[in-house]
Amino acid sequence: MRPSVMKFSIAQLSRTPNHKPQYHSFRRYLLTLTLSENTLFYFPKRDLQKTTYPSPILRTPLTSQTFGSQAAPAMETRIVKVPSKGSLGQFRPGDGLAKLNHWEVQCENKLALEALQDAAHLLRTKDTPVAFPTETVYGLGADATRTPSVKGIYSAKGRPSDNPLISHVCDLEMLRQYIGHTDETDPIPQRYRALIERFWPGPLTILLPNPVPSKLAPEVTAGLKTFGVRMPSSTLALSLIKLAGVPLAAPSANASTKPSPTAAQHVMDDLNGKIELILDGGHCQVGVESTVVDGLCDPPVVLRPGGIGIDELRSCPGWENVSIAYQDKSEEGKAAPRAPGMKYKHYSPKATVVLYESSFGEGGNGIASLDLKAANGTVNGHASNGERKGRVVGVIRTQRWKSGAGLRCASFQHLTDVQGPDEDDSPFQVYEGDLLDEKEQPIGKILDIDLGRGTEGIARGLFAALREFDRRGADTIFVDGIEDRSDIAAAVMNRLRKAASETRA
Repeated sequence: MRPSVMKFSIAQLSRTPNHKPQYHSFRRYLLTLTLSENTLFYFPKRDLQKTTYPSPILRTPLTSQTFGSQAAPAMETRIVKVPSKGSLGQFRPGDGLAKLNHWEVQCENKLALEALQDAAHLLRTKDTPVAFPTETVYGLGADATRTPSVKGIYSAKGRPSDNPLISHVCDLEMLRQYIGHTDETDPIPQRYRALIERFWPGPLTILLPNPVPSKLAPEVTAGLKTFGVRMPSSTLALSLIKLAGVPLAAPSANASTKPSPTAAQHVMDDLNGKIELILDGGHCQVGVESTVVDGLCDPPVVLRPGGIGIDELRSCPGWENVSIAYQDKSEEGKAAPRAPGMKYKHYSPKATVVLYESSFGEGGNGIASLDLKAANGTVNGHASNGERKGRVVGVIRTQRWKSGAGLRCASFQHLTDVQGPDEDDSPFQVYEGDLLDEKEQPIGKILDIDLGRGTEGIARGLFAALREFDRRGADTIFVDGIEDRSDIAAAVMNRLRKAASETRA
């Protein structure tokens, strides 16, 4: 039997009765204790300095390979394909806001219905979140009314507890149950009604007052007096929420700080062994998260750019003067964020990301000379042999750069197509070539992705491109930024600036 692996603090171990720990060194920063045949505990080596144990028994050092092969996932994670053919549901007919009052589950495909019912049962009866697709990105959903369920999200993602969660509802009947609905008055604030009628269901999150007492678990709001809510346009998501019978708190289904997932495999890459079920509904249509707005203040503000642009918001009554209240960098160290994505580093791949702003003149035709030297393994004109062997450089092209972006390269060949939301749609293709030094000798590989010139296509493929380069072991990723206009381009550049290790502007 393979042992299970748990993180454990020294203080907790000191209180564990009837165990005789054996100490094993693991690399230079982890130490492992075998407390029984089937359990391994590990913790930062620096913690050992705080506590002294009598006569530890030193054993043969474990290698990372040995440790990894012994470690078993905490649970089995399943990907269940939800057939896309046939209807999953529809709204009951109505006028104005009434058209969104009631969602009816109508699954024509038996397998799809069974998958949704299975997921809804897990959401109602267990505290382990379920991953599911929306039109924006894949979400990690849990019953927003139960504290243990919501805590399961923070645990699976490794998410800071002061980062609020967005609740997802299937219709306005459900929403009104959580904002103090009475038969006499509609609790939905007047300022939001034009937005809801135009953009719901869709990639727009609104902030609402959290009533006292609240039916939502306090962990959803992270102690704030407001909560964010949206109605996704994905029929799969709407039917899942309806079958669960409660709002679903659902951040993006990625490990915290990693790029958001736009495909089921992205979720598996991050959360395998941490959740039980991933509903596979194909690739997401929008590709970036929802726009978050606060209409409770005057003038109203955008807290996070997303699938709805600020010009679209300004076309609605009461939103003509909406302003921007977000920054294109993390705000760590400040107070609890009013919306997700404001405070903490997010959307970041493992590789070093170098972002070229559209305003950077030297990057108009490709990578600047200084970066070219670094990418080709030279420093001040001399070869840096330690970095020449096996380098993998990624290039994400959009509206300006040509193939290779000016890097010295050769022998480009097509590697793969990345599947899009529709079977006949491919957001981008991946090409690979040899990265050459100044003597035209191969020193590594270059990976090249062209997201196209259209803003919507760039948004749809961005996170997938970052993940694709991570998967293929890129050391450095150069990105051709786009003009930061007021449409979805603002969301694209916001995510890129948060992901970037360095910016050329």
